[in-house]
Amino acid sequence: MSAVWDFADFDDHEHVHMFRDRASGLTAVIAVHSTHLGPGAGGVRYWHYPQRAAAITDALRLSRGMSYKNAMAGLPMGGGKGVILADEGAAKTPELLAAFGRAVESLGGAYVTAEDVGMSDADMVAISKHTKHVSGLPVASGEAGGDPGPLTALGVYLGIKAAIKQGLGADSAKGVHVAVQGVGSVGGGVARRLAAEGAKLTLADVNLARAKQLAEELGADLADSAAIMEIEADVLSPNALGAILTERSIDKLRVPIVAGGANNQLATAADGQRIHDRGITYAPDYVINAGGIINVALEYLGQGSREEVESRIHMIPGRLAEIWAESKASGTPASAVADRMAQKLIGRG
Repeated sequence: MSAVWDFADFDDHEHVHMFRDRASGLTAVIAVHSTHLGPGAGGVRYWHYPQRAAAITDALRLSRGMSYKNAMAGLPMGGGKGVILADEGAAKTPELLAAFGRAVESLGGAYVTAEDVGMSDADMVAISKHTKHVSGLPVASGEAGGDPGPLTALGVYLGIKAAIKQGLGADSAKGVHVAVQGVGSVGGGVARRLAAEGAKLTLADVNLARAKQLAEELGADLADSAAIMEIEADVLSPNALGAILTERSIDKLRVPIVAGGANNQLATAADGQRIHDRGITYAPDYVINAGGIINVALEYLGQGSREEVESRIHMIPGRLAEIWAESKASGTPASAVADRMAQKLIGRG
């Protein structure tokens, strides 16, 4: 395996740590991209990777995205990400979660963990028994914190409405056809909010039963998880895993807007230019999906209530509008505009 510095997605990361605990079976990567604004904050993902190098790539990409996300959200936090490599079909154990908690604690606060794909708030409680550098814990009603999914969904919904206004000139999602890829905690929440506003929905998920159940609940259409990338609609909203916008998939898009909560939607930086060249309104993922980290960051910092969290989330459409205005004025892809803004904020501009 190449040294971590030789990975294509290594971007002057401050720390990249590999952890192995034989007793619990833990194999994990924690990457800290930047602590310029504060401790590197970002969730931990529990996922099966056929190739272990892919887990390192994921941690590198996701931690850089968290640096940008936290900076653009105005949070005093840097960017970090944890990845636990799951054996196929294996269940999480208390011992594994405890070992991960000890790994986080060993970094002395350089990394603050939270919930991500494959993890739950109950897992965060288990991890919190072994480190104080954790957020997304259950909280009392009205307080910042807890499950970040619903608040990520709120931000994505607001961002989609901003994209509809930008790309279609419409002030409402009523009658707008949105193709939603991934209907878990985030995508499902987005779909419910859009349905309540009268949007026409087509849903897809690798978990077909989950997609079918939500489609029946909302009166939505169903599509295959891959085929939904080529459906003719007003908006494609990716809310599953990343790297789905590639040279090939962008060429086949039949939508004027792409706006969703999935992290790292662009497979490469060049794909941002490709989507721009097609005249598609694109909402940079780490700007539109910042609701969850706003929630857990304010919990960790002990700053603000649920009302303050939602107030900050309602600033997301304004940030997107600023990016699109600069993109239009300069002819630069929205993705590159957002990157440039974020890099300046973390001292790398």
